[in-house]
Amino acid sequence: MHCPFCRHPDSRVVDSRTSDDGSSIRRRRQCPHCNRRFTTVETTSLAVVKRSGASEPFRREKIVNGVRKACQGRPVSEDDLALLAQKVEETLRSSGSAEIDAYEIGLAILGPLRELDEVAYLRFASVYQAFDSLEDFEAAITVLRAEREGRPDRDTASTPTPTPVSGGAVPPARAVAQGAG
Repeated sequence: MHCPFCRHPDSRVVDSRTSDDGSSIRRRRQCPHCNRRFTTVETTSLAVVKRSGASEPFRREKIVNGVRKACQGRPVSEDDLALLAQKVEETLRSSGSAEIDAYEIGLAILGPLRELDEVAYLRFASVYQAFDSLEDFEAAITVLRAEREGRPDRDTASTPTPTPVSGGAVPPARAVAQGAG
């Protein structure tokens, strides 16, 4: 790491601390040449591979913005959206892959969004999974109703959230009908 003051090519770490959410490390460094101190922040990189093949850095804000549209007019707070985005990022990072396909990000959003708000989930799924007909909506609603009836108390039940972050893509309309979304 070059010193930002004198451009010396070396520095010494004098203190390291993890950030509040554990996603980065803050390091205080000292230049052996000019003895000035500076701070660096280290984060692991996670790249998103888009449909076009282009790659860009993962940004949590893009998840919040995309889900915010589906939650418009729903009783969902900004804190709820931030927590959802954090869950999605944790799921993606836990896959161990440095590159994530954009489609897989959408799949990782569906589970936590379904738990947060079913109407917002249907809105997001209808666009993300390209619902073509009323039958696609009916199939998704049937799955939601079956899950709700299977839970003793919807607010306290803990059901595993599917996190398909690897490999095979599920055909769009069937993903919800099969409960994979």
